[in-house]
Amino acid sequence: MKYKRLSKEQIIISLDRLTRFKETKEKYLRVFIDIIISNLIEPKIKKSEILMMDFEKIKDIAVEIFNCSFDCNYKDFSINKKLADYENSIFNNDLETQKLLNNNIDYISALNLVDSDCVINLKWLKSLVVENNQKLMREKYLLKFPIEKVILVEGITEEILLPAFSRYLGFDFYQKGIQIIPAGGKNQVVKMYYKLQEELKIPIFLLLDKDAEDNIKQIMPRLRNIDKVHLVSCGEFEDLLPKSLIVKTVNSHFENFMTISENELLEENSTVENLENIFKQKGLHEFKKAEFAKLVKVNINEYSDISEEIKDIIKEIFQNKTLDSKICS
Repeated sequence: MKYKRLSKEQIIISLDRLTRFKETKEKYLRVFIDIIISNLIEPKIKKSEILMMDFEKIKDIAVEIFNCSFDCNYKDFSINKKLADYENSIFNNDLETQKLLNNNIDYISALNLVDSDCVINLKWLKSLVVENNQKLMREKYLLKFPIEKVILVEGITEEILLPAFSRYLGFDFYQKGIQIIPAGGKNQVVKMYYKLQEELKIPIFLLLDKDAEDNIKQIMPRLRNIDKVHLVSCGEFEDLLPKSLIVKTVNSHFENFMTISENELLEENSTVENLENIFKQKGLHEFKKAEFAKLVKVNINEYSDISEEIKDIIKEIFQNKTLDSKICS
């Protein structure tokens, strides 16, 4: 074979993609195929031809190209074993996927190219060079990996604010290995749950808005014993935000233009409807959930900013009785 070396950027991108929280076969095949297509000079192989190859062959070609991108190679493959064990601990990987996992990628040489201010999954990968107790490293340095639980939510508001509320209560998602995934709506939550419950060995916590009762009826027959569903008691997640927090957020951000009071948050309207009306009446830009959630996040600075139901959701996620005393203190 004739091939060219991977660039530093290609190496770092490959490491990043191999350690993201994605289904094992999908991410390994993507990385290996990209390496072959981009760097194999002779023989030139089309993607369609690569997809017809045995996984063992795909792996061997990609790993040879990857490792020959360094002047000298380390022969320590302990990281490879740790990664394979980790992937097999969270995903239901078949025998073909094991061929991809059982590789001799020279991670140590590659990690010498990774800066200390890299993304969180690469920080975790760097920790595997010297550390065997992955959970201890995760809790000490907030590395997020290894992932131990998935939180499946409808939208970006929950993705932004749940970890922020939890962190204020002393329970950090990154410390406890929790991955939160916004599905993009209640119907997408159902589809994604069906997919994940077949792929994953770890627990899934589903958080759905009140109007998703019919969707929960779809989920329940396939709900695993290790999984749990929480249906918001009324409306949507934004309706769980205390009025005082909403007012504080708006007045803090727009203090030079206007202020609002809790009286303007009408009981008959949802939180989103109220904010859309206020933004329109006050001549502000269009109300956007994601932007507002980011503003709320920086204004969480007292226990009264967290409603009782949000506290209950966090207790359910962590299944930790010590959280009760933390919340009540």
